[in-house]
Amino acid sequence: MEYVFHIIIMLNIYIMLTLSANLTIGMANLLTMCQAAFYGIGAYIGTFFLMQFNLPFLLVAALVMLFTGAFSFLVSFASVRLKDDYFVIATMGFQLIVYTILYNWTDVTRGPYGIPGIPGIRLFGMFELTGVYAYLVLSLVLMAVVVFLFHHLVESPFGRVLNAIRADEITVKSMGRNIVKFKSLAFFLSAAVAGLAGIIYASYVSYIDPTSFTLDESIFILSALFIGGIGNTKGPVLGAVFVVLLPELLRFVGLPDSVAANLRQIIYGLALILVMYYRPQGLLGKTIMK
Repeated sequence: MEYVFHIIIMLNIYIMLTLSANLTIGMANLLTMCQAAFYGIGAYIGTFFLMQFNLPFLLVAALVMLFTGAFSFLVSFASVRLKDDYFVIATMGFQLIVYTILYNWTDVTRGPYGIPGIPGIRLFGMFELTGVYAYLVLSLVLMAVVVFLFHHLVESPFGRVLNAIRADEITVKSMGRNIVKFKSLAFFLSAAVAGLAGIIYASYVSYIDPTSFTLDESIFILSALFIGGIGNTKGPVLGAVFVVLLPELLRFVGLPDSVAANLRQIIYGLALILVMYYRPQGLLGKTIMK
């Protein structure tokens, strides 16, 4: 049963990551390849505060979201000057820079050796969360809060402006809207939520290393978003469920042990191709990324 709970915890984390990516990619029409970088920054910053100061969770979460969001301005600054493919390459560069720093700054991050013994989250400064059951409840609550907030954000005036930017940025600019401000704020919120997911992950597994926050991880999050559909809340949630649960379900298909791993990858890849071929807008998406 703990295995099932572990999968649910990881699913909750990826739902938060996919929703955070939807804010910039699905709503502001900014295709970023660095969501895992913010995920990793949040994990390492949260680990620092947990291990050095042993702070309560609410304070750690606030600090992680603030600091991770601050790093997002490095990317949003580039969005003002770069467009389309050039912006994608710039965000990929940021992802690679963050990974390289995490891997080589051994005095701080311990590099490829990782950081073990990360303490559990302390709620209200009184007791420490330990075990899969505690993190199951915590991750479910945080995921529900993020889904609720993002659902209302999509329908808010801020969300409508972001959707308008996706549809026709020039028209929005001609109406007097500050495009730079809206994009920067979208990046800040997106990075902050990714950072929150990072500290939950770090505390839950009690160990982190740079290999958990690579470009491949950003592509995985991107895949979940496009499979589910952009521009709404239901699509990213379903996309995260699809990419997290499908590989696990394939473990129970009963494939021969000698070829099981490779066949699971083939079946998983084929499923992704079929979904994108027949539903290019995503399972629950209404629009296609421009």
